[in-house]
Amino acid sequence: MPSVDVVDETFLAVPPAVVAAAFAPPSAWAEFWPDLTLDVYADRGTQGLRWTVAGALTGTMEVWLEPVLDGTLLHYFLRADLPGDASDKRVRREVRRRQLAAKEVSLGLKSTLEDGRPPGIAPVLP
Repeated sequence: MPSVDVVDETFLAVPPAVVAAAFAPPSAWAEFWPDLTLDVYADRGTQGLRWTVAGALTGTMEVWLEPVLDGTLLHYFLRADLPGDASDKRVRREVRRRQLAAKEVSLGLKSTLEDGRPPGIAPVLP
């Protein structure tokens, strides 16, 4: 079982294709997770991406985009290990850090992509 196991869900009031486009460029990955080296092993289009993870952690990560109501439920999964012999305290700190970082990514995208759109109002697509 991985020592760092993070799961997060956030609703974004935009279609899955819009959220998928935000995760598509590798430059976005470097912005969201600057200390991780990601290699796509499953590009699921508007359903999201799956990566192997190296760098500060070793394991796998996934962004799953589920169409829900008038938007997207962004599911985030990170299952990885710290390199070396990690103490329980170090693992707990890393898990908390990654939980906060996951929420920062999803809420940042929510703010940017929704652009103030109230729920129930059709999105303006580019």
